[in-house]
Amino acid sequence: MATSANTTSDQFQSRLMSLQANMLNFAFMLTSNRDDAYDLLQDTMLKALDNQDKYVDNTNFKGWVFTIMRNIFINNYRRASRAATIIDQTEDLYHLNLSQDSGFETPEGSFGANEITNAINEFADEYRIPFSMHVAGYKYNEIAEKMNLPLGTIKSRIFFARKKLQIRFADYR
Repeated sequence: MATSANTTSDQFQSRLMSLQANMLNFAFMLTSNRDDAYDLLQDTMLKALDNQDKYVDNTNFKGWVFTIMRNIFINNYRRASRAATIIDQTEDLYHLNLSQDSGFETPEGSFGANEITNAINEFADEYRIPFSMHVAGYKYNEIAEKMNLPLGTIKSRIFFARKKLQIRFADYR
């Protein structure tokens, strides 16, 4: 029986290794940085190997591995954006939780961000606060808890705030 488990493990590792080039391309597409792509590839390989027992035969192996990679990338991105965020300590959460580095390399990009920030600040508190928290990386349920409102209400308010911005900035598309 141990031989069968070893054979299965060897097949799993072989399949994983055969996807390495595709995974690196996908990682580079996500990160746009060679070193980060290699780190993401390594994290994905380790996670796939650690969770080998959770893979179900006759399912899309490549899709399963790429989903792991995408999820690791998203989690790392959220972790990094929260670490770079100044937490608003004001009682009414008036200030937007923006990171120190705007990420814009041109004045035009910064100008567009200022316009968007001003548009968000014009929203009534019931839309501005949950939308700003969502942009800052909070999850819907965290916002609902913090504001002591139902989850559906939070989702609805964020949806309507997003729609208002899309209408206002329709010319920027």
